[in-house]
Amino acid sequence: MDAKKPAVLVLPGPVRPDEVAGWCADVRALLKDGGTGVVVCDVGGLGPPGLAVVDLLARLELTARRAGGRIRLRDADPALHALLGLVGLRFQVEGQVEEREPALGVEEAVETGDPAV
Repeated sequence: MDAKKPAVLVLPGPVRPDEVAGWCADVRALLKDGGTGVVVCDVGGLGPPGLAVVDLLARLELTARRAGGRIRLRDADPALHALLGLVGLRFQVEGQVEEREPALGVEEAVETGDPAV
């Protein structure tokens, strides 16, 4: 049985404010048709991050949440990560473990003599 893969939405740059509503409609449609509850947004082509990119991603995430899903970022520039962190937005990124889940194969070391918690 093949596992469903999330739909991918490639976001080309530069971001224009008049395109945001169309991208949100695309996310809604992909979530409705995809069945995985996730839309992967390939942001590698967005160009230098700025407030227009932050606004777009925030609106896409809000749209996805309202539709019962979420977005995941692919090929995000480190500067985009920094800017999103600066404005307090967190996104799941392909290839990174979700914050609530420990990385596979990682075990916490315990020093002998440590008191039990």
